[in-house]
Amino acid sequence: MSDMALLIESLRLLVIGMGIVFAFLALLVGVVRLMSWSVMRLEPARPRPAAAGPPPAPSDQSDDLIAVISAAIACYRARR
Repeated sequence: MSDMALLIESLRLLVIGMGIVFAFLALLVGVVRLMSWSVMRLEPARPRPAAAGPPPAPSDQSDDLIAVISAAIACYRARR
C-alpha cells in the first residue's frame, strides 16, 4: 500500500472509532436523563423537614467542658 492509501485508511478508522465513542456517550447521556426523568415522575416529592429553632442556650456543663479542654491545652503547651 502506498503512503497516501495508509493515511486515508487511518483517517477513516479514526472517524469510525470517534463516531462510535460519540454515539455511545450520547446514548449514555440519553439513558441517564431518561432514568432521572422517570425517577422524578414516579417518586413523589418528599416534604422538607421543618426548620430547626434557635440553638439551645449553653448550659453549665458545656462551660465546664470548655474549661477542662482549655486547661488540657494549656498543660500540653506548657510541656512542649
